[in-house]
Amino acid sequence: MKSKLFASAAALALLSGAASAQDLKFPVGEGPFNWDSYKAYDEATNLDGQTIKMFGPWRGEDQVLVETMLAYFTAASGVKVEYSSSENYEQQIVIDTEAGSPPDIAILPQPGLIADLASKGYIAPLGDETKNWLNDNYAAGSSWVSLGTYKGKDGADALYAFPYKIDVKSLVWYSPDTFADAGYEVPQTMEELKALTDKIVADGGTPWCIGLGSGGATGWPATDWVEDMMLRTQSPETYDKWIKHEIPFNDPAVVAAIDEFGAFAKNDKYVAGGAAAVASTDFRDSPKGLFSSPPQCYMHKQASFIPSFFPEGTELGTDADFFYFPAYEGKDLGKPVLGAGTLAFITKDGEGARAFIEWLKTPIAHEIWMAGSGFLTPLKSANTEAYANAALKKQGEILLNATTFRFDGSDLMPGAVGAGTFWTGMVDYTGGKSAQEVADGIEASWPK
Repeated sequence: MKSKLFASAAALALLSGAASAQDLKFPVGEGPFNWDSYKAYDEATNLDGQTIKMFGPWRGEDQVLVETMLAYFTAASGVKVEYSSSENYEQQIVIDTEAGSPPDIAILPQPGLIADLASKGYIAPLGDETKNWLNDNYAAGSSWVSLGTYKGKDGADALYAFPYKIDVKSLVWYSPDTFADAGYEVPQTMEELKALTDKIVADGGTPWCIGLGSGGATGWPATDWVEDMMLRTQSPETYDKWIKHEIPFNDPAVVAAIDEFGAFAKNDKYVAGGAAAVASTDFRDSPKGLFSSPPQCYMHKQASFIPSFFPEGTELGTDADFFYFPAYEGKDLGKPVLGAGTLAFITKDGEGARAFIEWLKTPIAHEIWMAGSGFLTPLKSANTEAYANAALKKQGEILLNATTFRFDGSDLMPGAVGAGTFWTGMVDYTGGKSAQEVADGIEASWPK
């Protein structure tokens, strides 16, 4: 049937008067992609001859990957896309919007910056239909609606940004062979994770490698721990109040979450090199203890990018694997996931820009990039078989199983805190200060 519907990529390209067959990496009608969504979009969209300008954060390999996806948008819609980026893309989008020369579509990984642009009237709202679509079609849909909803120039809340291309931070990395040799099983709850931590110590091992070193950004890995612990000990609403400063940084809920991190990081028996080594160990070197013989540690909590710093030749799924950083069984908070990602928004309204937002609602717009690298999606209708490898598929399934998704909290806080006192405060904390002292200091630093 599909072979009749999609005789060739060239035929469809001619139909839309856009991209030619050689522009498309995967021939239309072949592979684990939802070509029905492509066909439906193609039939409903005819904007031949239009061009939109798109500005985003993706450069190098990521630019090749996004342009691979965009070729299908052009083939189906007829809209040519002129994509550009900049090393200083955060500053550039502000300059362009304030100068009255914005792109049609902008894509950024900073919800706080997007919210600021929306408040100044530089972004077009996406409408209730898109809001309802996200709620219905993304796993933990209300979380994604919340992430893209900001106050406009009129002070009213509206959906302004469409989440696309997500990163997962709630991961614990380990060596399957090391676990198997020791007889350890992957924990399913936080209670089991803490029991496993104690079991490893009782067996004479060291459970964790933790490193906060990152040059001028030293301390940031600990902020991810605290944010994940907030989501595992408090409601999503409390997390939101925290990052918006609707509760103070030294609220008892936050102090308790810092101490949840400290229960792992400040115990000499739990951490490779002891608690004193946590702040001085570079985060890029920290996971290497998983692969030494005998292992210096058994577990390492870090986001999906960390395999880039594993020893050369490490094979994911064999030499290294990961599991979801689990929630407490006894706290009834579901399966929260901490992460980051990019959001698309309209800075110059028009048919082509609106057509691109509609394109992002098709499974094919996700699946084409899923087949590349570094792309995860919470879209429930996307075929997980399209992921390029088992690790990406497994991370994608963590997103699909999430009951709550929250964006990295430090990225949403004022820069002086999220990229300043929160970082340095965590270094002070692992160095011996109490959670209360550290939280009091960060609260005092919050811009008035």
